Amino acid sequence: MNELIRKLLVCLCAASILVACEKSPSATAETLQLSIPTEQVSTVSNEAIEAAYAKKQSDVQVAGEGTVVKLLPDDNKGSRHQKFLVSINERQTLLFAHNIDLADRVPLKQGDRVSFSGEYVYNPKGGILHWTHLDPQGQHEPGFIMLQGKKYQ
Repeated sequence: MNELIRKLLVCLCAASILVACEKSPSATAETLQLSIPTEQVSTVSNEAIEAAYAKKQSDVQVAGEGTVVKLLPDDNKGSRHQKFLVSINERQTLLFAHNIDLADRVPLKQGDRVSFSGEYVYNPKGGILHWTHLDPQGQHEPGFIMLQGKKYQ
């Protein structure tokens, strides 16, 4: 995540603690911890993606972050997909296939930092990430792409 998002999350956590203290002056550390959403406390890691790549695994739900290194032409065959490459470390890039028939286009530029969640599919070039959107049937875990504090899904 970029620095601005981290600062916002810290502020939100602090505000949650203050609100909890005002509502219950005798609140314990345990009740205060429960008042902070876990998604705000966790940090993003690319370890699951790196492990799936090393083991040549596919159909793995992952989350991570990286830098947009190349914008590619849309794939307009069948469902339309916005395509771009994201570097997640010095050795690995992911090809994103973001369905723009089901989700808004992400207004990306080369060099943008993004965080994301989706389904990883192995390929020798680093892998493909798809399902970065909501499932209209609700049968697949939803994914997203986060850019500058805005979630696209």
